[in-house]
Amino acid sequence: MLTLAGAGRDRGHALRREPAALRALLSEGSVLPVWRGRPLCAPASLGWLRAGDPVLEGAGEPVFLGFLSGRAVFAADVSHWCPEVGLPGDETDETGRQPHPFAPAGHAFAELRSVMTMLSPDEAEIAATARALLEWHRGNGFCPACGTHTRPEAGGWHRVCPQCRAQNFPRTDPAVIMLVTRGERLLLGRSPGWPARMFSLLAGFVEPGETVEAAVRREVAEETGIRCERVEYLASQPWPFPASLMLGCRAEALDEAITLERAELDDALWLSREEAIPVLAGVHPAIRPPRAGSIARYLMENWLAGRPVSSKTEA
Repeated sequence: MLTLAGAGRDRGHALRREPAALRALLSEGSVLPVWRGRPLCAPASLGWLRAGDPVLEGAGEPVFLGFLSGRAVFAADVSHWCPEVGLPGDETDETGRQPHPFAPAGHAFAELRSVMTMLSPDEAEIAATARALLEWHRGNGFCPACGTHTRPEAGGWHRVCPQCRAQNFPRTDPAVIMLVTRGERLLLGRSPGWPARMFSLLAGFVEPGETVEAAVRREVAEETGIRCERVEYLASQPWPFPASLMLGCRAEALDEAITLERAELDDALWLSREEAIPVLAGVHPAIRPPRAGSIARYLMENWLAGRPVSSKTEA
């Protein structure tokens, strides 16, 4: 499974323009609170609440996320809540989870990247959708055409300007991430600011007027000076930090000489299959692998195992 990719649940598209139906579903459904991009989580699942729960007090209009196991699910932004000093929930605990004084026991707001591999495929996809949608609403409250404050419609899937009637839809930024190989060796890079020793696959955003294949070749050449020829699409992963869609590709390098672009990378290196074993096992003395659950880790593990990777293996 590719984390955050989901398993094909019903996203409820046909109901998004039925306000009365959505109100009825909300009264009987479940709501996921999201605080400053962090979903509420139980120890091994999302922290679902009923509409009207004290944790949701002051939240904006919930966004409709479709269905999970036959029940309607929504998400609500509770980023307005500020922990009060000296009260339960005034700071994060030792795991980085932020408790809330009115949440059920064992529940806390958690960074999605730290819990995504512990969630079911559908819950991980729901959390990614909720985070992306609510962050988009937080940053797009005004009409880009006339500056008027906009209102959400279609269950939170677009915003409408009451003045000029312009519609604004959530954006997704396509980005390429590359499994660059030459023979039995794999190219890894390290970006400035990453945790010590962490390396990953090269990646970058697709520019306007550019194909995915061209973006792969350009990014690899810009960051390492290496030229690539054959480019093949493998799989994709939503990455709502804040709004990317990672397009995983494989590229064949024409040479191995690395010329670093220091503004983009601190370091880059070639890794053999034998060297990749301790890296992915987390015991290499100088190289830490990409985060578990990321498409970079997924592509590397499949490459090491010699398994074919394609969009058909996402779910």
